[in-house]
Amino acid sequence: MAEAAGDAGRDVLIIEDNRQNLELVQFLLEEAGHRVRSAGDARGARAELERQVPDLVLMDMQLPGTDGLELVAELRGDRRFRHLPIVALTAHALRGDRERFLAGGCDGYIAKPIDVATFALQVEALMPPARPVAGAGPAPVIE
Repeated sequence: MAEAAGDAGRDVLIIEDNRQNLELVQFLLEEAGHRVRSAGDARGARAELERQVPDLVLMDMQLPGTDGLELVAELRGDRRFRHLPIVALTAHALRGDRERFLAGGCDGYIAKPIDVATFALQVEALMPPARPVAGAGPAPVIE
């Protein structure tokens, strides 16, 4: 899958307790050129976020111990993560679920089961613009 200009090598944190779902999502995003880290629960997610803030978080809303919306609220209450893009990745696909997750602080919503043909593009559409690399500028024009 081709990488969008400026979006190459984006960092994604997947918070997912189902190993099969995690492996599929990780594979699809790595194939699209992204760096992926993962956590299986809220405690692991907090540890990963302390290590490094990703460009985007994909979060299952049914996590063991801490509900996904509880974790979203916790992250939104921390100034370091207030603007971190968080996307609900969930099997909750009933009428009103999308709106509930967006109202709860998520920036996007992707229903499971995912469409493997379009998943990476869905995620990339929810990513913020790439941060400029220090010292990088337009390539010089040689005539």
